Amino acid sequence: MTTAFADPAFGPVLYFRRHEADRLHLAALVGRPASAGTPDPLLASGGEIAPKPLGQVDGFQLWRFDFALGADDRGYRFEGREYPVITDLSSDMRIAFVSCNGEENGDLDRDAPERNAMWDRLAAEHAEQPFALMLQGGDQIYADEVTQGHDLTEDWPDYAPDTATQAQLDDLRAYLRRRFTERYLMVLSAEAYARIAAQVPSLSVWDDHDICDGWGSLADDLANSAVGQTLFDVAREMYLLFQHAATEADIPDLFTDPHGTSLGWVRYLPDLTLIGPDLRSERTRRRIMGPAGWQAFDALEPRAGQTIMVSSVPLLGPRLSLIERLLQVIPKMQHYEDDLRDQWQSRAHRAEWRRMQRAVLRLREAGPLTVVSGEIHVATRAEMLPRESLIHQLVASGISHRAPPKAYGRALGMLAYLGEAPLKEHPIRNLFLPGQKQRYISQRNYLTLDRKAGRWQAVWNLEESGRTPPLALSE
Repeated sequence: MTTAFADPAFGPVLYFRRHEADRLHLAALVGRPASAGTPDPLLASGGEIAPKPLGQVDGFQLWRFDFALGADDRGYRFEGREYPVITDLSSDMRIAFVSCNGEENGDLDRDAPERNAMWDRLAAEHAEQPFALMLQGGDQIYADEVTQGHDLTEDWPDYAPDTATQAQLDDLRAYLRRRFTERYLMVLSAEAYARIAAQVPSLSVWDDHDICDGWGSLADDLANSAVGQTLFDVAREMYLLFQHAATEADIPDLFTDPHGTSLGWVRYLPDLTLIGPDLRSERTRRRIMGPAGWQAFDALEPRAGQTIMVSSVPLLGPRLSLIERLLQVIPKMQHYEDDLRDQWQSRAHRAEWRRMQRAVLRLREAGPLTVVSGEIHVATRAEMLPRESLIHQLVASGISHRAPPKAYGRALGMLAYLGEAPLKEHPIRNLFLPGQKQRYISQRNYLTLDRKAGRWQAVWNLEESGRTPPLALSE
């Protein structure tokens, strides 16, 4: 079976590299049929930038442009079009945060206007008040169906063969590369997404659906099998290509672990630090981060100014371990255990959860720190006290995944009443969104973070309720 790319051209898509000496360093990714030849140069800051070939999948070629814009530049030009970009990051600025861009089943067949309704809203908001950066908090694609249609993975993740020849694995690798590319092309070429992505550089972390549902919480024999490792390797290659415009050679320049075992990152902007730990690459049923990820995270130094950390699964939340115990005694409910095992609050990760909270408190010593997360398909927020070391947790999920039933949000809200305090001196409070009367809002949503006159605030845009009043984040 082969996958046909109906409209393979996409781009440019911008990626944030770094900001230094008042210059914004970017990469722009474009994809074209290999038969189309080399794209024209990109024009930026008075010069021509030649494209670099990144990789090819089944006759489809990816190209990257590396360039920088000064604070006085207004953007770049490509293929006869002007693309404005916010280049002055030293004063007021706006950041968009999104997550969960898809669904587990039938995502390729969804009605585009319905699927991308919140992207249309985000694009309209960008047209009114431009964003300087877009943070993507995981599940940028839903790859759960890419394994279907191949003999080795037709029954994944319920079953994987114990043995497979190298020829079979090579065929699986080629098949998965085509199927992942199909997903990424659908996302990157969607009209509203493309409008934003060409003007707003992004930074991404990945979550399980960027690989497969529950990756890292599956049984060890599945994840460590030859089939499982082939799936992971292809997902990782595609994550680097499409979410970072990168290959293995770029890893030391882009990620905190130069060997790429963990794909966490940190970026420094004026009075702002962005941190994105990798919560998937080293994950198992007994840990969330591995030695490489922890070594890189523990090496981070507290910095003055606002810190925003992207945790693909919420760092602060209710006592989910109670639900885990309940599921163990309810027939036919054990298959939900993997979903709960994915969370920091799982009883399997409690010691590591405390370790991460202590590590975040250390980073909080130099200035305000806010954690943003996706994953759970609702909007919510929490705080970790006391006030003098307050940490905000803001959850925005998902941008295109349809919301769960309202009863789901109410049930989580009831659980949150119990409170939680993995660190006794730092209790967690789950709170209402501004202007809302429930703690968990079952509506599609995205989040905006605004710095005005040096002070930060957050606003959720909810599909049914609209924008919330701003929540102050700065001290």
